[in-house]
Amino acid sequence: MITKMKRLRVMAMSAQKEELLKGLLQLGCVEISEPEERLADPEWAALLRRESSDLTRTKSELTDVNAALEALKRYAPAKEGLFVLRRDVTEHEFLSSKTVETARAASGKINGLLQTLSRLQNERNRLNARKAALVPWESLDMPLEDAGTEHVTFRLETCPGGADIGAARNALGDLPAEIYEVSAGREQTCALLMFHKSAEDDVQEILRPYNFSATTFPGVTGTAAENIAELDRELSENQSAQDNAELDLSQCGDDRDALRLYADRLNTELLREENAGKLMTDGAVIFFEGWAPAENMQPVRSFLDSNNCAWDEEEPAPDDKPPVALKNNWLTRPLNMVTEMYSLPDYRNVDPNPLMAPFFILFYGIMMADMGYGALMILAGLYITSKYKPKGTAGHLFGLLTLCGVSTFIMGAITGGFFGDFLTQVVKLTTGGDFTLPALFTPLDDTLMILVGAMCLGFVQILTGMAISFALKMRRGQVMDAVFEEVTWWVVFAGLGLMIANITPVVLIIGGVMVLAGPIVTGKGFGKITGIFGSLYNHVTGYFGDILSYSRLMALMLAGSVIAQVFNTLGAIPGNIVVFLIISLAGNTLNFALNLLGCYVHDLRLQCLEYFGKFYEDGGQPFRPLAINTKFVDVQPS
Repeated sequence: MITKMKRLRVMAMSAQKEELLKGLLQLGCVEISEPEERLADPEWAALLRRESSDLTRTKSELTDVNAALEALKRYAPAKEGLFVLRRDVTEHEFLSSKTVETARAASGKINGLLQTLSRLQNERNRLNARKAALVPWESLDMPLEDAGTEHVTFRLETCPGGADIGAARNALGDLPAEIYEVSAGREQTCALLMFHKSAEDDVQEILRPYNFSATTFPGVTGTAAENIAELDRELSENQSAQDNAELDLSQCGDDRDALRLYADRLNTELLREENAGKLMTDGAVIFFEGWAPAENMQPVRSFLDSNNCAWDEEEPAPDDKPPVALKNNWLTRPLNMVTEMYSLPDYRNVDPNPLMAPFFILFYGIMMADMGYGALMILAGLYITSKYKPKGTAGHLFGLLTLCGVSTFIMGAITGGFFGDFLTQVVKLTTGGDFTLPALFTPLDDTLMILVGAMCLGFVQILTGMAISFALKMRRGQVMDAVFEEVTWWVVFAGLGLMIANITPVVLIIGGVMVLAGPIVTGKGFGKITGIFGSLYNHVTGYFGDILSYSRLMALMLAGSVIAQVFNTLGAIPGNIVVFLIISLAGNTLNFALNLLGCYVHDLRLQCLEYFGKFYEDGGQPFRPLAINTKFVDVQPS
């Protein structure tokens, strides 16, 4: 069901801000609204302004802590499963200043080591770049800073790889110049050019076609080999310093729990500061508006009264858009994942989860329909839920996995599927006998019956959606819309059934009259005539297409069963049980993975398009109360 909301307006003294926010945080059931509407009112804007907050500082601290945790994940990895195993902490420990001091010290130490490591890595890159520039000149036994003598110039030159230095030397002819190749590579050739200073212009002109370019090493003294040796020593020292920094980081693993707890606390403080920024103040008082579930109003009232706040509560106005919170039981709660993925319902619509859960779970089981796959889903869902206790979307995912696993197992028992015909092949390979699991029907032998059944189930779901739409319209007073939309087509469907049963065509004729009368009664002008054709075409093709869409239940059941049997048959061909187990395991793993996702996607489509299209009005905004919301720990009351 959609939780009933109450609008809150609260005024208190500015000195009470921190105490008020802390109390609301512990209550965890009040959402503070953005004050934009009030600030847009000139009268309010003249009196009040947004309250300041420490949002920037909190974000900065959270960034540092997250960076420290990422560093531990790399340099001091812990053996963890798919999810973080949440530990219980008391509220006192969660809010303790000692916890903050310990975590801040650990964060500062780890981030300091990261900065040191980053500096060393940058330095290593710089040293490697210098070394790479010197390596081509390593064989040159001449100080790099030596530019020549009083009358002769020495110049280091480079040209594109593959250049013919011999041809360049010949081109110089009788000029007082010489060029020696130092090294040659694919990308460039290095050479030492020597010439008499009086011939510099002539030498440059002759060598221009060879694309020579002068190279210098500012601040470098000694030969290239001597400088490379020095750089190797510095690189060795740099690597040693990096190893020490990484070793220090690897020894910080014991700080992981403190940092995780502090990260959760900072996320909570971040939420508190965001809400602090929604308060309005004139310096002496603070004011805010918000929403709270009606069922939680008693503790909210007590808290506000105990803090001498001026407040009032009221029902949402017709033009209000209260946030949406869904309240469900163990069966329907996992469907929150589907609803939130699609879009939350409008506050004044209905909660789709109880209306969708039986269909979604049943349809998933029909499409997967295998006891082996169902058992794996149940075990995985129960194991992860009990061991890691995931919350939010992850918690809904594995809850839904368990429920769909139960449905899959039951449908597998009905159709006789256990990893396809795995048991049949095993018995045949080991004993030579025939064995088949008992089945009420099978996808391969009763395909047409399954197709008809799937479409009948789809018809039932569509009728359910129409019934919900009818109830909503009647509740809003839209009687004529309900009659000429839902009731009309119920009469048509009933008439078709009676006519097919060869009982009477009268009901179908009445339904046809109602189809024609609907646009005439509800339409205007020329729309009365065009509406008849539009209504007839849209409804006939729409309902036919929607019902036909449920044939995917049969298609996926058949595909999953056939693929499993194909892999089992391939594995059985060599006649060796070990080979069979390997091929069957690989094939069923692939089939299971594909169907696990494929069945979810197709089931989701049936709910969101065929079913929701009949009654669902989305657009609700999620209820985001100021509350302790953690990722790594579970906070227990002190």
